Parts: sequence; C-alpha cells; structure tokens
Amino acid sequence: MPHLIDGHNLIASLPDIGMDDPHKEAKLVNKLKSWAAATSKKCTIVFDRGLPGGASKMGTSAVAVIFAADQRSDADTLIKRRISRARDRHAYTVVSSDNDVRGFAQRKGLKVITSAAFSRELQRRTRPQAARGEEVNPVISESEVDELLAMFNSDGGNSRK
Repeated sequence: MPHLIDGHNLIASLPDIGMDDPHKEAKLVNKLKSWAAATSKKCTIVFDRGLPGGASKMGTSAVAVIFAADQRSDADTLIKRRISRARDRHAYTVVSSDNDVRGFAQRKGLKVITSAAFSRELQRRTRPQAARGEEVNPVISESEVDELLAMFNSDGGNSRK
C-alpha cells in the first residue's frame, strides 16, 4: 500500500530530526528509504517550498520526493491534487497532521494516519540494531584476533607485538 506523506508534518513529529536542521528533508528521505527497504512498501513524500519545485533526484523507485514550488503551491495542495487523481484510492495511506488534508483523504476513501503515529512506526522500523537489544560491537577472543590478523597480513603470520 503506497503512502502519501506530508514531509514537514512528519519531521515535526520525529524526535531525532529538528525543523531547524538545514538537512532535515534529506535526513527524512534517508529514514524513509530504510523504512521502505524494511517493509517493502513505497511512498511519495511531499515537502513545502522546494527550489526548484517538482520531483527531486533524492528519491528512489520506492521513495518519490516532491517539492512544492515556492509561493504558488504548498504540500497540502499537492497532496490533495494527488488524492483527487488517484485511481485506486483504497490502496493509499495518507500521512499528515493536518486535519484538512486527513479529512479530504477520508472523504475520498483513502486510509489516513497521523504523522505522530507514523513517526512511531518509522522509529521502530529504522532504529539502529543496538536499540533492539542486538550486540553491535561483539567481543572477540585473542585467538580470533590472531586468526584475522593472519588472514589480512601479507606475511601470513602473527604480526601482533
């Protein structure tokens, strides 16, 4: 099920990306790429005020990125336009904190989720392995170190002093 995401609404709901961060859009796109890979889902994320407006090269086949063009448009307008043009509306989920956007999507038959709820899903799916209780820096024995050194040293022997 493709997701249609109001980008800045979602950023405002994330604990690890600030609205004052100059790289906030790129950080969110990277987070969504990880989410898409983990879930095999696709999404389109729409941001306000991008220069130039339109599709961005930051995206991938799974994560489309669109910027509204300066003052002539905004993310809410572009999202509503996409909702109106969607052929299989029951296949989409709209992610937004904006009541007007969510109400419009519901009236058109799309599933909606708040940015805060999707933020929790995104954090759960994209947090580092250590946060899930998995060991990131495993302890290896002296003999394993010696074996690795032997494999990677050109002399083939133990070069540890």
